[in-house]
Amino acid sequence: MAHCCINPSILSADFANLQSELHKIRTADAVHVDVMDNHFVPNLSLGLPVVQRLQEVSPIPLDAHLMIEHADRWAPAYADAGLASVTFHAEASIAPVKLARELRARGAKAGIALRPGSAVEPFLDMLGELDMILIMTVEPGFGGQEFLDLTLAKIRRARAAIDASGLDVKLQVDGGITEKTIQRAAEAGADVFVAGSAVYGADDPAEAIARLRAAGRRPEQ
Repeated sequence: MAHCCINPSILSADFANLQSELHKIRTADAVHVDVMDNHFVPNLSLGLPVVQRLQEVSPIPLDAHLMIEHADRWAPAYADAGLASVTFHAEASIAPVKLARELRARGAKAGIALRPGSAVEPFLDMLGELDMILIMTVEPGFGGQEFLDLTLAKIRRARAAIDASGLDVKLQVDGGITEKTIQRAAEAGADVFVAGSAVYGADDPAEAIARLRAAGRRPEQ
């Protein structure tokens, strides 16, 4: 079975107790940190100072998802903060290849994110510059939305391109991930899953992570 990574979204955590909330998900592969600027998306969340502090206290790696304008300008600072992975939106970057190279040069894995309505094909030629593609399975900006099945075809196309390239590029999905929807996303080819309310809304987050990990495993091709 292919490895399945579960990255709970801190957007669904208790913001008054973030350090303890991180320890509730220490069995996860990474914590997904949503950074929103109230411009690229109509919501405001954590900024760099808070993310820097989370990096200092987290028991697991940080995987940042930057839903911000002017990604070329702001994203490198998150790599400088020591985060394991920094993902910027294709729609917010003027020079995505340059930015991906800069993130890698600063020690972070580089990811590119796509809104549900954005095509993946224009970015497949830069697979060699990336460590991850994030396909949004809801419109970015708010947690608790329902999974959009229309994204499954895009996930399949991205998986086919990654497999054909022979490169080690992760395929992440974010939005509406539950024990039910994770199976559909995994069958389409995703191998990294962001889950917010499905983890933090559970009585036992560690048990929820284990269940999601079991449900999200897909057979080796």
